[in-house]
Amino acid sequence: MPRVTKSFKPKNQSSEEITADQLVGEPTSPVIPSASEESLTNDNHNSYRPRYGNGGYQNGGRDYSDRDRDVPTEKVSGILDIMPEGHGFLRPKYVPSSSDVYISASQIRRFNLRPGDLVDGAARPPKENERYFGLLQVDKINGQEAEKFVSQDGSRIKRAKFEDLTAIYPNKHLKLETDKLPLSQRVIDLVSPIGFGQRGLIVSSPKAGKTTILKDIASGISKNHPEVILMAVLVGERPEEVTDLSRSIKGDVIASNFDEPAENQTTAAEIALERAKRLVEDGKDVVILLDSITRLGRAYNLSVPPSGRTLSGGFDPVALYPPKHFFGAARNCEEGGSLTIIGTALVDTGSRMDDLIYEEFKGTGNMELHLDRALAERRVFPAIDIEASGTRQEQLLFTEEIYRQMVVMRRMIGILNQNERTEVFLDRLNKTASNEEFLKSLKDVK
Repeated sequence: MPRVTKSFKPKNQSSEEITADQLVGEPTSPVIPSASEESLTNDNHNSYRPRYGNGGYQNGGRDYSDRDRDVPTEKVSGILDIMPEGHGFLRPKYVPSSSDVYISASQIRRFNLRPGDLVDGAARPPKENERYFGLLQVDKINGQEAEKFVSQDGSRIKRAKFEDLTAIYPNKHLKLETDKLPLSQRVIDLVSPIGFGQRGLIVSSPKAGKTTILKDIASGISKNHPEVILMAVLVGERPEEVTDLSRSIKGDVIASNFDEPAENQTTAAEIALERAKRLVEDGKDVVILLDSITRLGRAYNLSVPPSGRTLSGGFDPVALYPPKHFFGAARNCEEGGSLTIIGTALVDTGSRMDDLIYEEFKGTGNMELHLDRALAERRVFPAIDIEASGTRQEQLLFTEEIYRQMVVMRRMIGILNQNERTEVFLDRLNKTASNEEFLKSLKDVK
C-alpha cells in the first residue's frame, strides 16, 4: 500500500489569494465568543453571574460590585430621600448634609424602597471626583432584614400604601396630664383634647406662648405614651429655639433655620412626613409637632414655580397645596396605626399673607387651640382662649360619664364673664390635684 503523506500549512496562511474586500469587509466568523465559550476560556472572576444593583452580584439581600469587594466599608444608616432622576441619598440628619450616602436607582427598585425608609447597610468611601459615600450593601430596611423585601424568585414584595389606609375619626385619647402642673396639659385635656390621629391647629399671636405649649404637649406624650414615636418639625425657626426644643423633646427633631434657603425648609418637612408615613404603614402611632404651618407656606411660596396668579399678600395659590398635603396626612387608620399632626398657625402678625394662610387652614383640622395675646400680656399662662378652643367628635375619646361632666364644665364656662373666664377656670383648676378631681367637684355647683 503506498504511504500517504499530509502536507502541513500554517494556520494563518492559505494558498488562495486574499483580496482587498476581504480585508475591509465584515468577518465571516464571530469575533466575540458565545457565553458558553467565554465561560470555558475565562477564569471565575470574569465569568457570567446574575446582575443586581449597580453592577454587582446577588448575595442574599446584599449588593456588591466586583471592583468594590475588597474596599473597606463603614456601617451607615439614614432616611431615604429619592431624587427625580431615580437615585437617592440616605440622610442621617433628615436634611441634606455632608454625611449623606448615595444609593443607586437599581438598589431602590430591587428592594422596592420608598422615600422615608430607614436603610441600614455598608458603604465605601468616596472615590476621586465623588462627594458622597456609596452604598454597597443593604442590610436592614425599617428595622427588618432586607431579604424580607425580596421574594425567592427575585420579585418585589407588595407593601401597604399609606394612601390606601382607611381614615376614621380619632377614638382613643392621647392623654397629656402628668401631674398637677403644668396646667397647660390639663387645660388641653379638658378644653381641646387630642386623640390618636388628630389634625390639630394651635392658633397663636406672637409672644403668646405657643413654643411652651408645644414643649408641654411633647412632655405629656413622652411620659404617658412612651410607645408613640414623636417627631418635631421646625421650619424657619430661630437657632436658639431649635436648640431649646431639641433638648426638651424626647424624639427626632427635624429643623431648618430661618436663615437657610426655602428649598431646605420644604425638604425637611417632606422627608419628615414621608418617614412618618412609612411608620404608620407598619402600624405605628406617630405624632408630628409642626412649627409652623405659616412659615412652611411662606417657604413653598418662594420655592414653587410661579403660576402667574397672586392672592392678597403676594401669595401664589399653587403654594397652598404642599402644606395642605402635609397637614391633611394626619389620620387615624382603621387598619392600625395613626398619624397625629399638631401644627401652629400665626395670626395678628401684621402680614396679610399670614392671615390668608390661616384662613385656608381654618376648616381643615378637627381640633383647634387658640391662644390669646391679651392674656399673655397680663401674664396669665397658659394663655388659652377656652371659648374658642375645641375638638370635633370629642365624645369618641371619653367614656359617657366623663363626657357628661365635660358638658357641665362647658356650660359653667359659658356663664362666666368673658374677660375673666380663663382666670377663674385656671384658679379653680389649680385648687385640684387632677382633672378627675376637678370634674367631680363640678357636681356641687352644677
